[in-house]
Amino acid sequence: MDEMVFGRRYRVTEKIGAGGMADVYKAVDETLGRTVAVKVLNPRYAQAADFIDRFRREAQAAANLSHPGIGNVYDSGSEGDTYYIVMEYVSGIDLKALVKRDGPLDPVKAANYAEQVCAALAAAHGYDVIHRDIKPQNILLQPDGRVRVMDFGIARVTDGDDLTHTGSVLGTAQYVSPEQAQGRPLTPGSDLYSLGCVLYEMLTGRPPFDGDSPVAIALKQVNERPVPPGQIDPRVPRPLEAIVMRALEKDPSRRYTSADEMRRELKLFAESGAVAAEAAPMGDTSVMPVVKRSGGAPRPAPHAPPRRRRPLWPLLVSISVVVAVGLAVAWALGLFGGSVEVPDVRGMTLEEASNTIIGTGLLVGDVTEVYSSDVPEGKVIEQSPAAAERVEMNWPVTLVISRGEESVLVPDVTGMSESEAFSTLRKAGLYIDGVRREYSRTIAKGLAITTEPTAGISVAKGGNIILVVSDGIETKALPSVVGKSQKDAKAELEAAGFKVKQVDEYSDKVKKGFVISQDPDGGLISQTGSTVTIHVSKGPESVEIPDVTTLSEAEATAKLEALGFAVLVNQIPSADVGKVVTQDPAGGSIGKLGDTITIWVGVASP
Repeated sequence: MDEMVFGRRYRVTEKIGAGGMADVYKAVDETLGRTVAVKVLNPRYAQAADFIDRFRREAQAAANLSHPGIGNVYDSGSEGDTYYIVMEYVSGIDLKALVKRDGPLDPVKAANYAEQVCAALAAAHGYDVIHRDIKPQNILLQPDGRVRVMDFGIARVTDGDDLTHTGSVLGTAQYVSPEQAQGRPLTPGSDLYSLGCVLYEMLTGRPPFDGDSPVAIALKQVNERPVPPGQIDPRVPRPLEAIVMRALEKDPSRRYTSADEMRRELKLFAESGAVAAEAAPMGDTSVMPVVKRSGGAPRPAPHAPPRRRRPLWPLLVSISVVVAVGLAVAWALGLFGGSVEVPDVRGMTLEEASNTIIGTGLLVGDVTEVYSSDVPEGKVIEQSPAAAERVEMNWPVTLVISRGEESVLVPDVTGMSESEAFSTLRKAGLYIDGVRREYSRTIAKGLAITTEPTAGISVAKGGNIILVVSDGIETKALPSVVGKSQKDAKAELEAAGFKVKQVDEYSDKVKKGFVISQDPDGGLISQTGSTVTIHVSKGPESVEIPDVTTLSEAEATAKLEALGFAVLVNQIPSADVGKVVTQDPAGGSIGKLGDTITIWVGVASP
């Protein structure tokens, strides 16, 4: 292959892999003398800002992670339109190739590998980084048995932007979580679902779902329950199957609460062949299309502490009374024993559901409440056992009641840096739908001006917020308005965003009503909103010519010149010797500064 060198130090020796958005090369770091892997963004994405941003985010996200189970990132950069990331070169085989070569793995060994992945994910999640593409191809097994999690190429920092295309999601269909397939916001539990798919494949030799297209597979991830791995391979121990099925719960709240919790379960199985608790029931899953709010962003699943509301105990006391009466009637009618069909109480109020359940000969089990954006407050969201199942008489039916849509107040982020504003809004349970930059004379560049909706407004938790960030004070080149009419000059300056101050001056060179000069001069760069002074001509100054007759020649000349007139002296025989006998123009008439006034001074007759 043609010689390739990146950053003047990383010399490529061979191509070792290709992915959806980048190629990977083995290279030698000629500065430090070590072997590295160089990941290079495909040229077809080099002009796409979102891919470049995603590529840079991989470097930023992975460079901040420090854990022996995560591949290190050493360097990143660009040369022209070529963007690259320099990573640790890890020798070994990925889990996909291992399963393809050897078939299903020994359960204890599979649990050990998954436990190591959990440890790496726990470290990443501790930095608020979600991998989003956990799959066997991204899990490398080293010769000493240690596991390395690689390729944070579509990783997301939880207080940053979601890296998705409009109408599509990034990920690998066979391992994508239901919420990711639906375009919903992700949590660390999304990575655990993907790890559940990987563990399933290690135990059975195949992923839990497959199909003719990525879309078909993604639909199965959302809608279908996987076949328990023990039904595919009876050698899979029931405790390990329970771990897999819990990780593959469609509802994120029913999965493990953290990678550490899942790791402990896997470790317990590997050491003793047991787990602390069986997986929660999977339940049936209906089609869940992507639900988008105004602005196009998907509505996230609620995960927050419950808001204060009226207590349930008065209603539960009433239900207890109804239960007692129902039991007495059932006993009298001889209804104990046998089985009954569970009624469908979804959409009912708690009281209606309780009456229906008890009237069927069943009991009301645990009642919990969760926020829901789809089911009205006070109505049943879920029930267990499911409707139409047949159970023994007096079987308890657990209910999940809607708290309605959770709302939060938009926090005030004015004056915060952009990253601080992002973090504050995300911690409040809000999502940034976009950033708009505006000029501001009061907020420094790079700091938040406001949000839309504004601070203090109550919005749905998980709602989309526009962040308005200052682009600093706008500057422009001043228009030159010298020689233009006062009206046109003022209009042009104000249209450009400047304020106008007018000073009127006399001028015998510039026509009245036109601009003599401006300050600052045209062409200079000035802040918009600043004031430009224009000097407007009043035309030549006109004054009344004083009457200087009877004054001496010297007195008359001094008085006229002091007013800006020129003086021409003539003599005329007169008895008033040395006095001004007459003048032209006459005193009291109007003249212009600079005009010549002729005076006649009396002299003795010859």
